[in-house]
Amino acid sequence: MNHSFIEVKTDSHFPIQNLPYGVFRPKNGGTPRVGVAIGDYVLDLSIIDASGLLNIPELQGKEVFKQSTLNEFMSMNRKVWSSVRTRLQTLLRSDEPILRDQFVLRDQAFYQQKDVEMLLPVEIGDYTDFYASKEHAMNVGMMFRGKENALMPNWLNLPVGYHGRASSIVISGTDIRRPLGQMKTPESETPIFGPCLRFDFELEMGCLIGPGNKLGTSIPVDEAEDHIFGLVLVNDWSARDIQAWEYQPLGPFLGKNFATSISPWVVSIEALEPFRVNGPTPEVEQLPYLQQSRKGSFDIELAVNLRGENMEYPQRICQSNFRHLYWSMAQQIAHHTVGGCNLRTGDLLASGTISGSTPESRGSLLELTWGGLEPILMNNGEQRKWLEDGDELTLTAWCQGNGYRIGFGEVTGCILPALEFSKI
Repeated sequence: MNHSFIEVKTDSHFPIQNLPYGVFRPKNGGTPRVGVAIGDYVLDLSIIDASGLLNIPELQGKEVFKQSTLNEFMSMNRKVWSSVRTRLQTLLRSDEPILRDQFVLRDQAFYQQKDVEMLLPVEIGDYTDFYASKEHAMNVGMMFRGKENALMPNWLNLPVGYHGRASSIVISGTDIRRPLGQMKTPESETPIFGPCLRFDFELEMGCLIGPGNKLGTSIPVDEAEDHIFGLVLVNDWSARDIQAWEYQPLGPFLGKNFATSISPWVVSIEALEPFRVNGPTPEVEQLPYLQQSRKGSFDIELAVNLRGENMEYPQRICQSNFRHLYWSMAQQIAHHTVGGCNLRTGDLLASGTISGSTPESRGSLLELTWGGLEPILMNNGEQRKWLEDGDELTLTAWCQGNGYRIGFGEVTGCILPALEFSKI
């Protein structure tokens, strides 16, 4: 593919091969609108569409890029998404003059990313969090039940998940308040109330649903990716001590519902296609509705950096890969809908913590410090068992191509102290 007339560095997450979608607002004023990232810039699609340069028949008169969310565009289908992407790649090519040489239009349509505010890209109706990494499930199981009983009996047969809280999903850069709740320490006979003491992150990715399915129908596993508009990075913040006391018998509640952070840019399946790979080989025969006929995963590098208040620069504490997930996104969707559940445009399905087989690839502090027993030595001499107030977490992800990257940008969050609770 030709290069863009917009300069793009080789280590940029946003070359012409990517063109992820997001929703932004100029810092100098204006309403939210849809754009794509290219290099250090954002291309305002509402301007390009209004100029007539997109010329996609299915979009005529709809103004889908003049919206404050991606939902209307997402509700269409892969044919429309692909047509827009192909047209944008043509318009941005260095040898294509139609946009390159319209300097007045370019001045109106391009913003530097530093001059815009990125907003939550989607109105999220429902949020489901899966538990799709075998290494993560094994690590957690070994800590709490021992090696022989690490995996629950159902884990190899179906993608385990739970319904999360959509209202507390926030955009990257949002500060995260340390939650309050009930905890039961080994030393206490009765539960105590106070700020979470075992505050954690979870390195995840999520897929955003485009067109959904009708109530009472299901989505076949080999058609599931047609319902995925794109992927985002996810940090599923976790209050481990609150969760440990509350989760039996119905699972996570307050330990998870206070905040989940996502990245602002949504990367399409089409952009990820060159990096498609097989996931892990199934260890038991899967039921027919979960048997996928194509490669179901992607080679996406994942990393987590932590910077404390007293640290001069961040420290990488985790490096993992999306391909470690035992259950694919398509299998998660097939299982989610097999009983007749209707997914809807804008629903978020997160992968669960993505851990690998090596210590540095464990995607949470729970695993990295083995429940707090093996603290991480930080570059300023401090230690971390759990997240502390003032810590800033940055998750990032990318696919490495030949001379280019398909990246997701970052999802960041800084920990604020818990609210005063003496009067609660």
